Amino acid sequence: MADLFQTPGDTPPDTAPRPLADRLRPRRLGDVIGQDQVLGPEAPLGVMLASGSLTSLVFWGPPGVGKTTIARLLADETDLHFVQISAIFTGVPDLRKVFDAAKHRRANGQGTLLFVDEIHRFNKAQQDGFLPYMEDGTILLVGATTENPSFELNAALMSRAQVLVLERLALSDLERLAQRAEADLGRTLPLDGPARETLLEMADGDGRALLNLIEQVAAWKTDVKLDKVALSTRLMKRAAKYDKGGDEHYNLISALHKSVRGSDPDAALYWFARMLTGGEDPRYLARRIIRMAVEDIGLADPQAQTVCLHAWETYERLGSPEGELALAQAVTYLALAPKSNAGYAAYKAAMREAGKTGSEPPPKHILNAPTKLMAEQGYGAGYAYDHDAEDGFSGQNYFPETMKRPVLYQPVERGFERELKKRLEYFAKLRARRG
Repeated sequence: MADLFQTPGDTPPDTAPRPLADRLRPRRLGDVIGQDQVLGPEAPLGVMLASGSLTSLVFWGPPGVGKTTIARLLADETDLHFVQISAIFTGVPDLRKVFDAAKHRRANGQGTLLFVDEIHRFNKAQQDGFLPYMEDGTILLVGATTENPSFELNAALMSRAQVLVLERLALSDLERLAQRAEADLGRTLPLDGPARETLLEMADGDGRALLNLIEQVAAWKTDVKLDKVALSTRLMKRAAKYDKGGDEHYNLISALHKSVRGSDPDAALYWFARMLTGGEDPRYLARRIIRMAVEDIGLADPQAQTVCLHAWETYERLGSPEGELALAQAVTYLALAPKSNAGYAAYKAAMREAGKTGSEPPPKHILNAPTKLMAEQGYGAGYAYDHDAEDGFSGQNYFPETMKRPVLYQPVERGFERELKKRLEYFAKLRARRG
């Protein structure tokens, strides 16, 4: 029975030209470059294959790191029929055909490894459609996704498949791949050392992208080794992997925020630049750096929030690209500012107290009495006007009368909060003295 989407003309004859990436596709798992954390003898797949107990899997990783190749080789290693579909082009009727074909093979004694590329593109109902065929052994599912499975795949599917994380290729892995490509081409690339390193960096951890770049370089008719400048002139740098609505967006803003909190201006500027070069909206970054000023610096440097607001206003007046410089300077200021989350912690503590005592009325002495009835009820009775008190401080209680006074704001000994702490302690002593 023919597989879905397969026609006699789909397989090119041996004499047809094949891209370098296709020619170098590994023929056994031992030939896969990188991913030792998954394929090694003591790694998950290595252990599964050694014990003969392969389960359904989800490969999570960036493009060009071997997800499709490893799935195909797993089918070869386990004598399963390999079927590949893409969630982008496959609907429910197509899935039914796939499952029917798998049932037919199973009845004839052969299992099916179904590889689903971009599996996160299937909606919840479509994902649920895999479950009965996974449970009865009709298919062994291997999904591939560039998005976080925790967010994109439903719990039922996740409970039946093990998630394996594939990592972007290191420069050493890319160099091994380049050497393998040169062996296939029968010649070395016409690049000097720094240019060769630049070529590897251009691939940005993507093996398939590197092979495509190598194929372009190999086609140049030159006997002279090119330097970095010549290479960069002839080749466009691969666009950085960045999805403004996906994992990379949240990963990079987390890295930026934590670099600021960690008082590392160089790292903070780096992640700020990474997000800008990836196409992030500078206004989003402006909002987030104001959040950093409020959450992680607070009253240790009250000027920090003003600096961020002025930077945002400068960006709105100048636009791109000049306005980004003001935001970058604000990031630098935040990284070097004294840090305190005392205000943030006090706010959260206040919210917890309000949640527990939300029905308690204020003490009557701090309530206004605009009517005779309210005055008769004791509203405003005994209120001490602070401006008339010694030191401008009465020391009265402002919490509900049934509530034990909590300590919410606890300033640190850093920056301007050092001064605020002195003031707080001063008023605490006066309050205790005046009862």
